[in-house]
Amino acid sequence: MRSIINEKNLNNKKILLRLDLNVPLEKGKITDTTRIDKILPTLNFLIKENAKIIILSHVGRPKGKFVKELSLEPICKELQNKLGKKVKLITENIKEIKNKNFLNNYNDEILILENIRFYSEEEQNDNKFAKLLSNFGDIYVNEAFSCSHRAHTSIYKIPKFLPSFSGLQLDLEVNALNKITSEITRPITCIVGGSKISSKINVIKNLIPKFDNIIIVGGMANNFIKYFGNSVGKSIKEKNCDKIIEEIISLSKKEKCNMIYPEDVIVSKDLNGSPQKKELSEILSDEMILDIGPKTIEKIRKIIANSKTILWNGPAGYFENPNFAYGSIQIAKKIIENNKANKIFSVAGGGDTVSLLNNLNAVNKFNFVSTAGGAFLEYLEGKKLPGITALN
Repeated sequence: MRSIINEKNLNNKKILLRLDLNVPLEKGKITDTTRIDKILPTLNFLIKENAKIIILSHVGRPKGKFVKELSLEPICKELQNKLGKKVKLITENIKEIKNKNFLNNYNDEILILENIRFYSEEEQNDNKFAKLLSNFGDIYVNEAFSCSHRAHTSIYKIPKFLPSFSGLQLDLEVNALNKITSEITRPITCIVGGSKISSKINVIKNLIPKFDNIIIVGGMANNFIKYFGNSVGKSIKEKNCDKIIEEIISLSKKEKCNMIYPEDVIVSKDLNGSPQKKELSEILSDEMILDIGPKTIEKIRKIIANSKTILWNGPAGYFENPNFAYGSIQIAKKIIENNKANKIFSVAGGGDTVSLLNNLNAVNKFNFVSTAGGAFLEYLEGKKLPGITALN
């Protein structure tokens, strides 16, 4: 994989730049700019090199149809503000642009082609569409790690037609994930949350042989609590999970990886109720588990203190309500404390984890925070990502 940072002559070259600008929008307003902020270094690098930038991106799932609410227009304005440079949204139908030099009409501007998923060919991984898109550039750069698990035209097929490179952010993403899966400094710990154990079973199985500790928190921990004979009341849980849990426990024993799940919890009658500390044997049928308890927090903090590398994917509880955010906040604080003292290499990823760290203003206090969801997990599963293999 060649990085664009090492390319010597980019002066006046047309760079077809695939970004993931799929930011949350409410009534045409961006509610979280993390994904935009992360790709600014690449844009500033290309501007400094006097390259001509043509951006490809998507927002939402328009399924090959024009959806006004999913236009890139608000993102275009946000980029213009952040870069202090004119950014022009090209709304013409790409398939009807006959003149290859059409883009020369906008010489001093950064260009964004309208939502690439307005074209059904994008998700169909269409060769003809890739050829058409490649006509707009001299060089292709993939700066959309979070889309790189998709074999879509603008991710997988364009590299067949143009010299192709990785962007600065994609390099950081891959290097950070390699550090915690290949170039390991032990002891290494993974904190994994989320509501469904079945969606992360392959990640857990792939990490058990490589990690010293795997800490299960969040909704998926309820399955472990139930498996060991405790009531979980009306907590979120998955059906038919016993076999998966048996498999995880058996593999962890074989590989000498410590599996940790909550010893005590915080419960409430509903999501807006008041918090109450409970031992696992005390949970009532009308209560729901919404956070980890103080004994569990202390145990996790000790494990973090003794770790050299840490991966965190998924909060410890229902952090959207401050009553049930304490466990997640304490985990974040301990990682940040050890990071500050250079005792740990820390990587966090996944949408909810990023939201939590944004709320705490702590995104820059980790070694690396990934905005990728599916791609992040598939990389950890050991899968080959189409967007990365295309660059290779």
